[in-house]
Amino acid sequence: MSGQSAPRRTVLKGVVLAGAAGLGAAACSTESKLGHAKPLPSAPVNLGAADEVPVGGAKLYREQRILVSCPAEGKYKAFSAQCTHAGCVLDKIEKLEGNCPCHGSRFDVTTGEALQGPATVALPEIPIRVEGGNLVTGAPGAATGSPDA
Repeated sequence: MSGQSAPRRTVLKGVVLAGAAGLGAAACSTESKLGHAKPLPSAPVNLGAADEVPVGGAKLYREQRILVSCPAEGKYKAFSAQCTHAGCVLDKIEKLEGNCPCHGSRFDVTTGEALQGPATVALPEIPIRVEGGNLVTGAPGAATGSPDA
């Protein structure tokens, strides 16, 4: 009987390890919609002077987890700056693409579209407007927070 115990233990170890590997893969799934993203602030956030975002370019507000692009003079689009794969905050913008430092996902900063995986879902768009020359995201009303310089 002892000859059959060792193979059984080997099989059980294999089942346990396979199950653990499956859990690890699920935690890093490319099917994740928002990964481990923290919710964006629900109150209005003052990002600072609108003219800090170059026309035809974009600016990353890492502390607020917001990405703002300016496709044309006076027109702004804002997106969550948290990768939709695992929730990491984008770290830089290169050639109108936002980069996720965790797994290499890249996003179009003008549309939020996922350009390179593992993320497959676009960055969520958030409301943005200009109030008194400053960019303000979130619901209309008095802006809170300090601008990111």
